[in-house]
Amino acid sequence: MRALLTSLFAIAASPALAAGDKPFFSLANTDFVVTIAFLIFIGILVYFKVPGLVGGMLDKRANSIKAELDEAKALREEAQSLLATYERKQKEVQEQSARIVAAAKEEATNAATAAKDDIAKSITRRLAAAEEQIVSAEASAVKEVRDQAIAVAVGAAKDVIAKQMDAKSAGALIDDSIATVAEKLH
Repeated sequence: MRALLTSLFAIAASPALAAGDKPFFSLANTDFVVTIAFLIFIGILVYFKVPGLVGGMLDKRANSIKAELDEAKALREEAQSLLATYERKQKEVQEQSARIVAAAKEEATNAATAAKDDIAKSITRRLAAAEEQIVSAEASAVKEVRDQAIAVAVGAAKDVIAKQMDAKSAGALIDDSIATVAEKLH
């Protein structure tokens, strides 16, 4: 390939392209001198294997670019797998959060129901306690009224008996009381 390119350049520098009226193969013709210099330069490059070195460097560069592309492709695949993993985890977390919210709602509903039941029981207990207090207060009031009535009746009886009683009937009453006590003690 290189030899073919070199010969094409040599043919391209034909006598038709010679400068001025000088013959092409003359050292006075600048085109001929430049063509010879160019061929010598190409020969030196080929002698020192510069095209091989340049080709090797280009091959190295091509290999490094290919390696970078392969690495980029591997990184892309890894990123896609990570993305898929994170999307799957996100879905799992969303499902879990939905379950947690549902459980919390159910628990709140159960707690509200339990609280309503507790309040109803508490109200029932308080009503029962209030009714007991009312019954106890009624009984206490009735007892106080009876005690007061008894005290008034005893006081009235005492006053009536004191007015009607004289010394003789008081002595007879005391004697009857002593006899009653003696009978009960023996």
